[in-house]
Amino acid sequence: MAKKNKLQNIKAVQQMIDGTHKFQTKKSIGFSDAAHAAKKSEHHEIGDVWEEIDPVTGIVTIVEQRDGFRVKKSKNSDSLQQARDYIRSFPNCRKESCTCAKPHPLDEMMRKSNGMCFDCTIDMEHELKKQGKFQDYAKAKIRANALAWLRDAEQDVEMLKKAYTEASKVVVNSDGLTENIQARMTPAEFEEKIQTGFDTYKQEFLQELDKRTLPNENN
Repeated sequence: MAKKNKLQNIKAVQQMIDGTHKFQTKKSIGFSDAAHAAKKSEHHEIGDVWEEIDPVTGIVTIVEQRDGFRVKKSKNSDSLQQARDYIRSFPNCRKESCTCAKPHPLDEMMRKSNGMCFDCTIDMEHELKKQGKFQDYAKAKIRANALAWLRDAEQDVEMLKKAYTEASKVVVNSDGLTENIQARMTPAEFEEKIQTGFDTYKQEFLQELDKRTLPNENN
């Protein structure tokens, strides 16, 4: 008996050293756990909606009592869904006449351009033509598209500058061997050979765009 007790004591000491003793791994039930359990066991009528907070993660869940079961969803799910619905919507369409129930790729293209479906865009442009305002509208669209393209071109030049004037390291084989790639130009060389040419092109581009899309002050 004494030998058996001794062996059990040795085992207990070893478990405590390993951190696996029952007193070390036993979960204590705190007030938050008890409150959470009590909240979950509350009786609710069909249609009741309430919040539950996970005592461990702190995540808030919206719970709705249905007939015989409960539905849970994230507290922010409604806001996220509203954001998704807005992104997919056509906010500038005429709601009283819009018939865009199932968007076509043409509708998606027009939404990115002006927030309308294709049919509402056609109707809007037709109205502008009747009012004699279509030319101004068309010029404004051309100008906006051209300036957006120019901004993209400026970003491309910046990326090109970084690629040409900075040294880099690339992986050349499956063993992870790397090779240093020296810069192709100094910043001064890039300025002389590329940046200056682009700046000149940008200036001429904007001048031509102004002539085509801005009102002629001499008229």
